[in-house]
Amino acid sequence: MKGKVVIITGASSGIGRSCAFSFGKAGAKVVISARNAENLKNAELSLLKEGIETLAVQSDVAQKEDCKKLIDETIHKFGRIDVLINNAGISMRALFAELDLSVLEQVMQINFWGTVYCTKYALPHLLKSKGTVVGVSSIAGYVGLPARTGYSASKYAMQGFLDALRTENLKTGLHVMVVCPGFTASNIRNTALTANGSVQGESPREEQKMMQPEEVASEILNGVVKRKRTIVLTTEGMMVVFLGKFFPTFIEKMVFNKMAKEPNSPFK
Repeated sequence: MKGKVVIITGASSGIGRSCAFSFGKAGAKVVISARNAENLKNAELSLLKEGIETLAVQSDVAQKEDCKKLIDETIHKFGRIDVLINNAGISMRALFAELDLSVLEQVMQINFWGTVYCTKYALPHLLKSKGTVVGVSSIAGYVGLPARTGYSASKYAMQGFLDALRTENLKTGLHVMVVCPGFTASNIRNTALTANGSVQGESPREEQKMMQPEEVASEILNGVVKRKRTIVLTTEGMMVVFLGKFFPTFIEKMVFNKMAKEPNSPFK
C-alpha cells in the first residue's frame, strides 16, 4: 500500500477510523470523510500524530455535491485514487408498520446512494489506477433483519450494485470487494434511527463482546491487498449466510428470536 491513495467515508469512528489507521500504517495516504466536523478533526489529528499523511474532507455522502467535492479535493491534493472504501452508514430499529417512511428513505440515501455517488465520481480515477472499490455491507445484506427493514434493504441494494459493477468491469482491471461484518463494536447502533426518525441513543447490544473495528479493518486491508471478492466476518455471520442458502425458514426463525430478545425490542 506504500504511496497508494485511499479514501474512506464514515471515517471519524468505528470501522472507518480503524481503516484509516490500518491503511495509513501500511504506507498509504489516507483521505478521511465524515459529517461531524469535530469528530473528523479529532481523527485527522490522531492520524497525523502517527505520521500518516492525511487529508480530511467534511462531507455528507447523502449529498451528490459533497461526494463530488470529496473526490475533487483528493485529486487536487494527491493526483490519484487507488482505493475507495464506502463505509459511511446509518442503521435503524423499528417495525415497518410503525416507522415514518422518511426513516427508510434517509437510510437508503446514506447507505446505498452514498455508495453510488462516491463510486461514480471516483470511478474514472480508479479505472486509471486499476484500483479497488470496497463496500462495507453487512450480514443484513444477505438475511433480512426484522425491525431493520430499511437497513437490510440498503445493504441488499449496495451489494447488488457492487456485484453488477464488478461484472461490468471484468476486463478493465477494477477490483470490487464487498465486506460483510457481523455485529461489530461501533457507534452505528447508538446513532440508529427509531420509528419517528429520532436517534436511538443507546446500543441494545453488549458492544464489548462483539468483533472489534480494528479486526475488521485488518481484514479489509488484507482483502484489498489480495484483491478478494467477498469477505464475510464472524463465525455467527458465516453460519447465517451459509445456512440461509439452504435452510431459509430456519434462519428466519433464528434471526427473529435473536432480535426479539434485544433490550427494548420493538416486538411486543
